[in-house]
Amino acid sequence: MPQVLQSKRLAGRQERSSFLDGQVLVAMPTMEDDRFARTVIYVCAHSSEGAMGIVVNKPAPHISFPDLLVQLDVIAAGEEIRLPDRAGAIQVLRGGPVESGRGFVLHSADFMIEDSTLPIDDGICLTATLDILKAIAKGGGPESALLALGYAGWAPGQLETEIQANGWLNVPADRTLVFGEDTDAKYERALAKIGIDLGKLSTEVGHS
Repeated sequence: MPQVLQSKRLAGRQERSSFLDGQVLVAMPTMEDDRFARTVIYVCAHSSEGAMGIVVNKPAPHISFPDLLVQLDVIAAGEEIRLPDRAGAIQVLRGGPVESGRGFVLHSADFMIEDSTLPIDDGICLTATLDILKAIAKGGGPESALLALGYAGWAPGQLETEIQANGWLNVPADRTLVFGEDTDAKYERALAKIGIDLGKLSTEVGHS
């Protein structure tokens, strides 16, 4: 587990207004790193030790949630047809470039695994163990969930520097923005939450 997540778990639910846990980062149109162009990232942990987040608007190509359950030996090959409907609808996303072969489940707070689930904010949690996938495959698990492959990570002070350089905007998160199925619309929707029209922003960037 990323160190910044371990630190957050130890810190508990202490209020830290200067950090961005539970908010969303939206890449500016001028983002030069192609890996993060037009991304919307839910911030799972942010502290003086760095930051960690999950990209929530980039589907993983050519792979479905049932396919992953088979690959991870959660279910046997051929059992996909017996999965509950909710399991088949769970999105698989490209969560970020770090540890892209590892799965992280963002989910609603109606499901918790002791010593494994990390509450983040506003009823959203993160679990990175197979137990949650097994629960979903059996018809249990959280009401809302997405599975992300990999995550986005920042070293101490790196995210703050990128924000100051106009690489990111931060906006309030909500469950629709995180768990909504229309991933293509999340970028514009996130900007709209703070009153920004993407067309106007794109033409005005770089002008005083």
